[in-house]
Parts: sequence; C-alpha cells; structure tokens
Amino acid sequence: MNNSRDIRNIALIGFMGTGKSSVGRVLTEHLHFEFVDTDDLVEARAGKTITEIFRQDGEAAFREIEKQVVDALAVRSKLIIATGGGLGACQANLDSLKTHSLVVCLWTSPEKIWQRVRHQTHRPLLAGPDPLTKIKTLLAEREPFYRQADVIMNTEVRSIKAVAQQVAHQFAQAGR
Repeated sequence: MNNSRDIRNIALIGFMGTGKSSVGRVLTEHLHFEFVDTDDLVEARAGKTITEIFRQDGEAAFREIEKQVVDALAVRSKLIIATGGGLGACQANLDSLKTHSLVVCLWTSPEKIWQRVRHQTHRPLLAGPDPLTKIKTLLAEREPFYRQADVIMNTEVRSIKAVAQQVAHQFAQAGR
C-alpha cells in the first residue's frame, strides 16, 4: 500500500452477498463514521431503483451514474462506503476509491454467495436460468480488479462482527 495516500475512508468492494452492507453498518457503529451504500446513492441520483435503471436504461447507464457517485465521494471523509458488486470491477472507480479510502475486498465462494442471495428479488444480474453459473462467470471476470484491493478478506465462515473488527484493525494500521 502506498503510504503517501490520504486514507480517510473505508471502501468495501466485492461481489454481491459477501457482506459489504452488513460489515459496513457494524464498522459505522465501531468507528463512528457515516455509512453510505453506493447503490442507494445511485438510486437517489437516478430517481428510480437499480432494477428500473437496468430495465429502462441498461447497464451502461447504471455504470455511468455509479461513476458519478464514486467521484462525488472523493471529497468526503469518515465514510464507510459499501459498494455495489460491480463497482470495484471498473478500474476508474477503483483508482478513485484508492485516492481516499482503504479498499477492502470481501470474498466468499460462489456457492456461499448463491446461498446468501438466492431469495432476494433485487438482483438484476442474476435474473436468468442458471444464477450460480452467472455468479461464477462474473466472479472470474471481476477477480483481477478485486485483487487490487488493499486488503482481501474471506467472509465465508467469519462472523460479521469479526470481519468488521479485522477491517477496523487494518484501517488503523493504514493510518500509521
């Protein structure tokens, strides 16, 4: 990690279902930072749900709004940023986050991800005949980006609290 970086936020990246929002909320309580979810910010900026953005405008439009949100976060401090699953798989977004955040990738197996998200209806990328295969394909495509995180943490068997404590520790170390 580059010690000249101005690390004042924590950005949680990784695939859907790895625990970004859950870990982020625990971190918010622990560090007394503000929690923001980029998907919520995208919806607020667009005035519609992510599912509606995908259906009406397409993934490219969603990704453009997502980039605008990421750029706007660069001037803020004391944030826990839970990102959408694909946000960290865009080099420009990743580079922007790294200017101000400790970037932590939460990781778990495709099978565990499917187990966690299979009953959720707000996952447009999984609306197809074989969601587990789609998860595996997307994970393989995104892995080179996710591996650029400052910290990669497996959430397969750790509790949300244990993951949050480890992330807080890594953040404290990064500030030294």
